[in-house]
Amino acid sequence: MKLDVFNSVAVAISVAGSGIIVYGTLLTFFRFIVAEIRHFRDATAVVVWQERNRARMSAYLLLGLDFMLAADIIHTIHNPSLNELYVLGLIVAIRSVISFFLMKEIKESISTGKS
Repeated sequence: MKLDVFNSVAVAISVAGSGIIVYGTLLTFFRFIVAEIRHFRDATAVVVWQERNRARMSAYLLLGLDFMLAADIIHTIHNPSLNELYVLGLIVAIRSVISFFLMKEIKESISTGKS
């Protein structure tokens, strides 16, 4: 019975992570549409705004992936098998690489926006 509770918590955290990614994607899409409409008025102002928009999207992706990673860790802790540990290790490795490049893009975007 206790394991079912932890599995339910892991699923809820995973759904929250997916929700964050979907929300960030929709928000970024609408901001993109607004920026394209503004592009017809003043093309120079939109370039900096689009970089900020990309940084925000990267931040939503990073946060959502962190939630999903936490869910996978909880699931693996409560269902410890060697196969689950291999899958978790692979997931952590892939998400770490993705997180590294997303964070690098965010930092570059912030430094580009300041200059």
